[in-house]
Amino acid sequence: MERKRILVVDDEENLCEILKFNLEKAGYGVDTALSAEEALSMDLSVYCLLIIDIMMGDISGIQMAGIVKKNRSLASLPIIFCTARGSEDDIVSGLNLGADDYIAKPFSIKEVLARIEAVLRRSGGGGGVYGQDGETLRYDGLTLDRVSKKVFVDDADTSLTKKEFEILHLLLQKPGRVFSREELLKTVWPDDVFVTDRTVDVHITRLRKKITPYDRNIVARLGYGYCFEM
Repeated sequence: MERKRILVVDDEENLCEILKFNLEKAGYGVDTALSAEEALSMDLSVYCLLIIDIMMGDISGIQMAGIVKKNRSLASLPIIFCTARGSEDDIVSGLNLGADDYIAKPFSIKEVLARIEAVLRRSGGGGGVYGQDGETLRYDGLTLDRVSKKVFVDDADTSLTKKEFEILHLLLQKPGRVFSREELLKTVWPDDVFVTDRTVDVHITRLRKKITPYDRNIVARLGYGYCFEM
């Protein structure tokens, strides 16, 4: 099973290496970046959590978090701020941006691990839509298990037809990407000749009813198609 991946962003190389060593020892996959600029050049969708220092170079941790949160495909990616600055204003600024937790330096590795585990439990263990076990796709309380072919809404097993499951699977794989009705027909109904655009609309309507309250995340783009919007 693929390990959950964490990105540590801090301009203190020694601290990055200490966190990398200890988090990998605890079973996580860890990458590091020595600046916000370096981190933002990476594919952040592969991570289940970002640990970001506030005081860094040209782009601060606060600014980086704001950039991440404005990206629809990354908006639900959990963030923990890790910094020597522990003022109330810094904490409030970070939390107002959507940060999930805040750790003030100096800290113990035991504390860091406890906070990581708590944040991942709350977030469902994934970054954005993507689960880190290679078997699931997640968005908040919506989980699609690609192996068992099951979908769970806030832990409740939800019965979908094969076509409904395949539509949801496709949309969750690429959040924010608009799939035309033609694309959905070719992918979900590849061997069926007698299907129309209306078939897609009917299945989307039924799917939405079954995954409430996440039905609002399946958005119709008039004249274009459907997407899963975060």
